[in-house]
Amino acid sequence: MDSSYPRIFRVRQAFDATRIEDVPGTTTAELQKLGLGQTIQPGSSVAITAGSRGIANIKWIIKSIVDHVRSLGAIPFIVPAMGSHGGGTAEGQRGLIEGYGITEEFLGCEIRSSMETVIVCQAAEGFPVHFDRHAFGADHVIVVGRIKPHTGFVGDIESGLMKMMLIGLGKHSGAKIYHRAIMNYSFGQILRSVAREVLAKCRIAAGVAIVENAFDETAKIEAIAPQHFEDREKELLVLAKAWIPRLPFPVCDLLLVDQIGKNISGAGMDTNVIGRKYNDHVAWEHEWPKVKRIAIRDLTEETHGNGTGVGISEFCRSRVIEKLDQKITRINCLTGGHPTAAMLPLDYSTDREILDAALPTIGLTPPENAKLMWIHNTLEVAELECSEVYYEEAQTRADLTILTEPRPLPFDEVGNLPDHV
Repeated sequence: MDSSYPRIFRVRQAFDATRIEDVPGTTTAELQKLGLGQTIQPGSSVAITAGSRGIANIKWIIKSIVDHVRSLGAIPFIVPAMGSHGGGTAEGQRGLIEGYGITEEFLGCEIRSSMETVIVCQAAEGFPVHFDRHAFGADHVIVVGRIKPHTGFVGDIESGLMKMMLIGLGKHSGAKIYHRAIMNYSFGQILRSVAREVLAKCRIAAGVAIVENAFDETAKIEAIAPQHFEDREKELLVLAKAWIPRLPFPVCDLLLVDQIGKNISGAGMDTNVIGRKYNDHVAWEHEWPKVKRIAIRDLTEETHGNGTGVGISEFCRSRVIEKLDQKITRINCLTGGHPTAAMLPLDYSTDREILDAALPTIGLTPPENAKLMWIHNTLEVAELECSEVYYEEAQTRADLTILTEPRPLPFDEVGNLPDHV
């Protein structure tokens, strides 16, 4: 095996750093703008959604919503809204949100977790519209979600409040049928078709939309009246796309990723960042960046063994396979119509073994000249390690700050790199 490897240097990217300092205060102020007291009467029940993503400050945002609902004299409760995540079980979904600090003790209200749904009606395309049983039984529903580009679909509306009403509150039963319907029609058509029925029949009182900056920080919170969901989501998605984190260079031979997980992205790692939105193993012609090989080093603790997205990589550490809950992973990937995301990459015990296997597959480029980037996860790319071949360009870039001189990869005595880049 060739024992030569690229030297690396650390770099910091300059991203838009717009952020909200007072998250609870901003959430409350936004809700007050809607005048919900005219809609939500004292004594009425209000279901508030909590999803499976690792959204910054999510427990504080939801607590502020709970407190505001209570200030109206109403009775709030939390509904896990995450399709088939958490292994497709009520206990698994409750455990996911509790892992984010969304607990009954912290919020002072009930969590009502169930996989049971009510069939609200038949969509125009001829399939049943499912809605969480507890949410359907509430007098009102407040939908909470992060607006961002979807990892597998493109449109003027992607991930956000509309998708939460569709996939999240549809639970496992709804998510399965909707993803199947998307294969026959389109994401945009099914999204609008189901959302139209939910808005008409399921007593949606408001939405709270969250947009994050490239540093995984809360940059915008906006309370939206249900009749404005579609128009505002379009506008907020434009903002989210402008703020999304990006890799600093457009071409990469090998991308090392410390961790993937459902708390990072619906696809485990954000395909908008790694450039594999349309094909698991190669970027499309007009898609950037173009990453030739990906090696995953670990799963997040918060993902609870759900390794969705592992199949997007070519290589991984053996510990990824050992931590993988294949049943949960397969349920999630099959429900989402993306079975290849659960397929297993080539695994090796150490990082050195991964490099020895991967670098000869990038072409004629000598290993020491490989274009290598090393990130912690696809939410955190503000600082990363890059191989020496990028160094000359980095010196000329106003958006990059070089933090270290080029140096050897920091293998330990057994051939592994530090767990956190």
